[in-house]
Amino acid sequence: MLVLLDNGHGGIIEGVYQTPGKRSPIWKDGSQLFEGEFNRAVVNRIVEALTGLGVNYVNIAPEYHDVSLKTRVERANRYANAPCFYLSVHSNSGGGCGFEVFTSPGDDKSDKIAEIFGIEYQNVFPDKTLRADHTDNDLDKEQRFYVLTHTKMPSILTESFFMDNEQECKSILMTRQGRDKIAQYHLNAILKVKQQVFNT
Repeated sequence: MLVLLDNGHGGIIEGVYQTPGKRSPIWKDGSQLFEGEFNRAVVNRIVEALTGLGVNYVNIAPEYHDVSLKTRVERANRYANAPCFYLSVHSNSGGGCGFEVFTSPGDDKSDKIAEIFGIEYQNVFPDKTLRADHTDNDLDKEQRFYVLTHTKMPSILTESFFMDNEQECKSILMTRQGRDKIAQYHLNAILKVKQQVFNT
């Protein structure tokens, strides 16, 4: 099994964040989260762990400039003939708390993968909110996000906590311990997907 990792949005180049928006408010202590930096920090932790475990992966957007969605999808689709899945890593905004995992509309292998990610999130953060939609008998939320509808393999997008929620932002998203735990449930889920979905 091959994991296609996508750290959403751009990073920071010479002190300049590369993506308009996609950042927390500036908190009273002057701190601020840039989502693309957070996404890369989590994906880099996952990459390090997968390398140590010998699990195959591709980081499809390693650059620090903001790679277009079209390019991300084109890069992912090069591997469509291999046993693989696509994982886009994000943090959330818009007023709320907790974790969400998204798939495209319909019932396919992506839903089973999303279910595993939701369960592993709850195992690592048992006291935090899982924002689920059980109307179709699974926990993922369905949206027609470009990277989910145009990829040719099972694809999910994770939204870990809310960067405009001061408590979650400052105590989880901006801390080493919080980022380590977020990477850990992603890693735990990847290993379960490898075993339970791809049978390897």
